[in-house]
Amino acid sequence: MKNSKILAVTLIALVTFSSCNNDDPIAVNEEELITTVTTTLTAGNQIITLTSRDLDGDGPNAPVVTVSGDLLVNTTYTGAVTFLNESVTPVDNITDEIQEEGDEHQLFFQAPAAIGAFTYTDVDGNGKPIGLTFTLKTGTVAATGNIVVVLRHEPAKSAAGVATGDITNAGGATDAQITYPVQVK
Repeated sequence: MKNSKILAVTLIALVTFSSCNNDDPIAVNEEELITTVTTTLTAGNQIITLTSRDLDGDGPNAPVVTVSGDLLVNTTYTGAVTFLNESVTPVDNITDEIQEEGDEHQLFFQAPAAIGAFTYTDVDGNGKPIGLTFTLKTGTVAATGNIVVVLRHEPAKSAAGVATGDITNAGGATDAQITYPVQVK
């Protein structure tokens, strides 16, 4: 009788442990869908809104990009970027998640020098830039070009140049990349 109880417990344990294997699915932290990116530039009473809206995500329709006005020559703008998922109700503000996970995210701003230079004004818990807020000092002569805004997930924030906005050594994965055509007048 004692042997049959031991055998029964052994069989139950064997069946239980053999049913668990490494092929079981692992929970994955899915990336949020970003449908809308808005970059707001403010200097005094002038507010310029740059928006990229792609409500079908990776669908067949291209994003609709709008720029509400021209930038002024030799002007310092305060800037802010927001990220939304407008495919759900209520709208999901992904900006909050980027802020909370600031050590895992960084925005990069790319533009010709004639358009202007960007400076980060926000940092994560480690003192490294995030880029949700920034300043843009426009160039000293009229110019036309693009401002490219790139959101990177898990960049190498300590790599050479990354803290000053150079994306070259950043690595990581691109969560969003938007190109805004702009004019400085």
